[in-house]
Amino acid sequence: MDLATLKAIKPAEYSEAADGYRGTSDMAGAAKDRIENQIAVAVRNRLKGEAATAAVRQLGKLGQNFHYIQAQCGLIGTALEAFSYEMEAAKRKLDTALENARAAHLTVNADGSVTYPPGGEKGEDGKVPAGGTVSGLTDGTASALGRQAAGFDPNPHHRLARDCADLIATALGEATEADEKWAPKLRALKADDDLTVSDADWADTSSDAKGVTGAGGQYLASLPQPPEDGSPKENAEWWKELSAEEQAAWASMRPGTVGGLDGLPSTVRDEANRMVFDTTRGRMRTELNSIPAPPSHAWTWISAGGHPSRVHTDEWMQWHNKYGDRYDRLNRSLKGMQAIQDRFDATGTRGLPEAYLLGFNTEKDGRAILANGNPDTAHHTAVYVPGTESDLGGIGGNINRMVNVWRAANGKVSGESVSTITWLGYDAPDHVARDAPFEHYAYDGAPEFRNFMDGLEASHSGNSSGHTAVIAHSYGTTLVGAAAQTGHLNADEVIFAGSPGVKVSSADEMDVPEGHVWNQEADGDIVPDIGRWGHGGDGFIIPSDPEFGANQVTTDTEGHSDYWKPDTESLLNQALIVVGKGDEAVLKSPSES
Repeated sequence: MDLATLKAIKPAEYSEAADGYRGTSDMAGAAKDRIENQIAVAVRNRLKGEAATAAVRQLGKLGQNFHYIQAQCGLIGTALEAFSYEMEAAKRKLDTALENARAAHLTVNADGSVTYPPGGEKGEDGKVPAGGTVSGLTDGTASALGRQAAGFDPNPHHRLARDCADLIATALGEATEADEKWAPKLRALKADDDLTVSDADWADTSSDAKGVTGAGGQYLASLPQPPEDGSPKENAEWWKELSAEEQAAWASMRPGTVGGLDGLPSTVRDEANRMVFDTTRGRMRTELNSIPAPPSHAWTWISAGGHPSRVHTDEWMQWHNKYGDRYDRLNRSLKGMQAIQDRFDATGTRGLPEAYLLGFNTEKDGRAILANGNPDTAHHTAVYVPGTESDLGGIGGNINRMVNVWRAANGKVSGESVSTITWLGYDAPDHVARDAPFEHYAYDGAPEFRNFMDGLEASHSGNSSGHTAVIAHSYGTTLVGAAAQTGHLNADEVIFAGSPGVKVSSADEMDVPEGHVWNQEADGDIVPDIGRWGHGGDGFIIPSDPEFGANQVTTDTEGHSDYWKPDTESLLNQALIVVGKGDEAVLKSPSES
């Protein structure tokens, strides 16, 4: 970049353009929300038939278009803001150099060199030291040698000219670097000339985001940083103190960070996590489509010791060794993402409220935190912790359980709102026999759970979390017990279902008001007795034991997994507790306990 171009550039104009793109991004986001949570809901609830189904499908595609616009315009706005920031820094250096040159009566030439006049004391020859022209140096060693040489010159103008020329060269170099860096990034932020947002488009958006984030590191580092290992309250204060521009930059460049910070508003976390969700899904689908399909003939028969044995074909084994693990992992993750998408699409069905994605990533077994209704404004909130074998791929069943709790609980209140949350925010044991006996899964996940609960309080309107219940199943009860044992649980009620033990020996140790620990054990649920030897308290006491001191709630379901079956007393009792009507829940008689 030459001197005249940099002098003419007005960084503020790029910042103003960034404001425009951010405004467009916000409008697109609002349009997406209106389409998905109002218009599509109205069509789904009021119209039936093939035409209505087709209309909802088209509205879903339109919502995706607006979400894509939101993402791309958000990235463009952030890129322009980062470019403006870097150009402003270069421009300040240039302006300083030009002002210093004017003050010293130096001449700045069109190529950035600086001419200085004769000056200083006369030499032995009776002449004043001659003037000259210097060109700027940006290499550290060369610049140091140039300054040293200027320092030996009896003409004092030489050193001033050297400083100005070097500063001009630095400014031009930084401006050129910013221009060369950001021009291709901005050119890449363009959509296909069609109305279809494909998996490839979202995968491209993921690549664009990485490009903008990588290039914008200097700009992002200049912004207020989230508190290191901050509490949810500290996270909330950090976010509130950011300007709209700074919030947009963080959401565009670090959506995973924003979406994972407990204490931030649920609407903010949802928006950030949906960006991660859509780009991750697009990238994974694109990768999956690039993997050859498994051979159609996977099995064959061989004779081993005179007996026929069924084994995989050589072709299938070759495919499996090369692609199998990744193929299975992608399919498993995408299955879970489809379950989350199905819940998004179910908004409005029989009054089901908007869903909020409060946490999401696909690392290891995957994480997902999904709320039915906004917990920041809810009068009653229930947080469900699932147990062994829970992972992203199988999250659909756990989501449905909390949908059932929401419907049952919502039917028991009038004029009050309910939010129910599926919290898969920990690495659950993968296998009942091999992994569930170990306690480290519970203690490893306990701090994350406590932070999430504290975050609900920090983000709730009026700085109060309202009435909050924790519902835990199977090994999830062990995690909740470990969380209470090692810190503050921040809940009003705890409901255990099918608990193998909670690491503590009595309800009094659960960090909730006296009389607000509830337990369910259905007929035929063998997990409590099997698990007590590993996760019970003193004397292997578990919540089902009378001496533990929990309210033993009646169940009319059987086995380990049906506590949330619709239209059952088991579910109804949980719903009553969730909305603060535990005194109406039916308890077992002493002889039944």
